[in-house]
Amino acid sequence: MNNSDLQKRKESAIARGQGNMAPVYVDKALNAELWDVEGKRHIDFGAGIAVVNTGHNHPKVKAAVQAQLDRFTHTCVMVSPYESAVELAEKLNAAAPGSTPKKSIFVTTGAEAVENCVKIARAYTGRPGIIAFNGGFHGRTNMTMGLTGKVNPYKVGFGPFPSDIYHVAYPNEYHGISIEQSLEELKMRFTCDIEASRVAAILIEPVQGEGGFYQSPAKFLQALREICDEHGILLILDEIQSGFARTGTMFCHEQAGIEADLMTAAKGIAGGFPLAAVVGKADIMDAPIPGGLGGTYGGSPVGCAAALAVFDIIEEEKLCARANEVGTHFVQHLNALQAEYPQLIGNIRHAGAMIAIELVHDGDANKPNAELTKALSAKAAQNGLVLLSCGIRGNVIRFLPALTIETDIIDEGMGIFKRCFEELV
Repeated sequence: MNNSDLQKRKESAIARGQGNMAPVYVDKALNAELWDVEGKRHIDFGAGIAVVNTGHNHPKVKAAVQAQLDRFTHTCVMVSPYESAVELAEKLNAAAPGSTPKKSIFVTTGAEAVENCVKIARAYTGRPGIIAFNGGFHGRTNMTMGLTGKVNPYKVGFGPFPSDIYHVAYPNEYHGISIEQSLEELKMRFTCDIEASRVAAILIEPVQGEGGFYQSPAKFLQALREICDEHGILLILDEIQSGFARTGTMFCHEQAGIEADLMTAAKGIAGGFPLAAVVGKADIMDAPIPGGLGGTYGGSPVGCAAALAVFDIIEEEKLCARANEVGTHFVQHLNALQAEYPQLIGNIRHAGAMIAIELVHDGDANKPNAELTKALSAKAAQNGLVLLSCGIRGNVIRFLPALTIETDIIDEGMGIFKRCFEELV
C-alpha cells in the first residue's frame, strides 16, 4: 500500500469537504515523529492541531488507556458514571484560573463545548445575544459557524446561521487594530445592534487559532472582564487550542490575571482521544436543568483515563515551562530567517509553543502572500515535515509541536523548513 493509492481510495470514499492537507498516510507515530505507510519519516510540527501536546503515543497515556480498556470502554457517564470522570472534573475545576468554585461538564468535541457554553450562558442570564470576534474560530456546527469570524472555507454554502450573534474586530497590533478601536466597536454594537442588557455572553480566544495566532493583549481581556461585570454579561474564554500548557501556562487567560465565567477545553486535554469540556463558575454551570446538558460519548472512560495521565505528565515533565523553551527555540530560528528575508516574513509571534510567521509581499502587512504559504506547506510535506497554515488571509504558517519535542528534532525540522523556504523564494 502506498500514499497515492490510499489518496485515490480516500477521494472515492470520503466526501471532498473533509479534505486532507497532504497525501501522506500515517502508519505509526512517536512523540514528534511520524512514519507513513511507505516507511518515510516525517517530523510533526502540527501535533494533530495542538492535540498531542504530550507527544504521540506517550507511554503514560498509552498505559492508562490500556488499563481502562481491560476494565470497560463505555457505560455513558449520564447513565452509569465512574470515578475517573469525577476525578477529571475535580482536576479541571482546580486548574481553571480564578478562585470562584467551579464545576465541569464533558462532551466530545470543541464545537460541542462552545455550543454548551452558549446554552449555559442563555440559561443563566435569560438573554439571547452572543458577541464574538472577527477571525475567531469556534467550530463547524451551525451555531459555532455563526460564531466563527471567517467565511472561507468554514461558512461557504452553509447559511443561514443563528440570529443574535454579533462580531467585533479583534485587537491586532500588526494590522493596526488597537485595543481602543476594538473596545469602541464593542460599544457600537451595544449602540447599533443589541443593547447590553440583552447580551448573554462575550466569547473570545485568548490566542486566535485558525485566525492567525494573534494574541489578545492582557489589557484587552481585563477590559472585557470589566465590561461584562458592568452589564451582567458572561465572559467565555475559548481555550480549545491554547489550553493544556500550550502557551506556557495551563490555560492562556491566566496570564492576564482574569477569571472567566465559562471556559472551553478540548484538543490537548486527552493526548489524542476525543474529549472536551466546559468549566465554569459553579452557580452558572448549574443554571440548566438536569438532562439539559450531556451527550452519549461525553466523558468517555477511555478519554478520561487518558486525560488524567495528561495532567500527570504536564506536572511531572514541567510542560508549561517547556512550552516557553520550545517557543523561544523556534523563534531563534525564525528570527534568523527573517533577517535574511525581511520582505517576505512580515511578522513572527508566539505565545509559548503557539508560534507563527506571517508571510507578505514587500514587507507590507497589507500584502498577504498566500501563494507562498500554500506552496511552503505542500513542499514541506513532500520533504518530511508536517506544517499547518492558518489566518483569515491564508498567509500564516503556524508551528504547533508537541511540548515534549526534543531540541534536536526542532533543529532538524527547522532545517527542512529553511531549505523548503529558500527553494521557493
